[in-house]
Amino acid sequence: MSDVQTAPMLGFQALGSALDDALGRDRSVVLLGEDIADPSGGVFKVTAGLSTKYGADRVRATPISEQAILGAAVGAAVAGMRPVAEIMLMDFLAVCLDQLANHAAKLRYMSGGQTSVPLTVRCAAGAGMQFGAQHSEMLEAWLTHIPGLKVVVPSNAADAKGLLTACIFDPDPCVIVEQSLLYFAAPQPVPVGHHMVPLGVAATARPGRDITLISYGRQVHDALAAAEELAAEGVEAEVIDLRSLVPLDEATILESVRRTRHAVVVHEAVRRGGFGAELAALLGEELFDELAAPVQRVAGADTPIPYAKSLEDAFVPGPARIVAAARHALARSTSRVVS
Repeated sequence: MSDVQTAPMLGFQALGSALDDALGRDRSVVLLGEDIADPSGGVFKVTAGLSTKYGADRVRATPISEQAILGAAVGAAVAGMRPVAEIMLMDFLAVCLDQLANHAAKLRYMSGGQTSVPLTVRCAAGAGMQFGAQHSEMLEAWLTHIPGLKVVVPSNAADAKGLLTACIFDPDPCVIVEQSLLYFAAPQPVPVGHHMVPLGVAATARPGRDITLISYGRQVHDALAAAEELAAEGVEAEVIDLRSLVPLDEATILESVRRTRHAVVVHEAVRRGGFGAELAALLGEELFDELAAPVQRVAGADTPIPYAKSLEDAFVPGPARIVAAARHALARSTSRVVS
């Protein structure tokens, strides 16, 4: 049994704990973002108490300008700091993508490795809170297409803390995508103090032998619920939580699907051009002769995210759609072996 001390935390508390640990551990760590200082403590309260504890020079409330936030953070990183820039909602990356894609992501390469950019960008994302079409998108596929960026999407509070810590102390620019519904999910045991989850290492959330469900973020929980339903039908589904999209743990994905010979990829972002297409392509290229059926994709609808609760719920892929995709894959199997 692990002797790591844990405490129950909500998602926003786990992230705040990671920031608290990093600020206390390394004076080069600074936070920048709109409304992150007390008394506000951030729109999701992730940074509550930190400006009071560490001072306004290290926890800096900024003007309402994503370009200014990220531009200043890139400069600070190049100058030797470890800035953590909060872009309040992922949709707002659209107005500062130049600083992220053309500067932060490319400086190490363009300097021949002489200039590292230890920058971390935090952004809330995802549907489920009726924030509307301009405040709810999952745009991780944009970021994974940019060489030089690392991208992580935690599914639970402990991983949120561990992945954020790993990002802060990584030499390269990292983006951590924090799905807003996970901020306030039920409390979970989270390691107290310094906790790091290595980038590029997936987790097997549930072992299985018949089909592999691959996901990340809060859709991992939908995949687990689908696996429970499939188990009642005699189908043992393995659930892989990617945790990190770049770098990607290809070895864990391929090992699992090589065994099960069936795969369903699940994410909240719209299906067209989503990260699931990259995963499906990987499996097709590496396991073409071993797959018993085509890889299935379950994703959000190709539409802006609705505000109306009923429509928003319909947009987000849930366990029923995952179960249906798994059944479809197994039904198309060319040689399913039943033990």
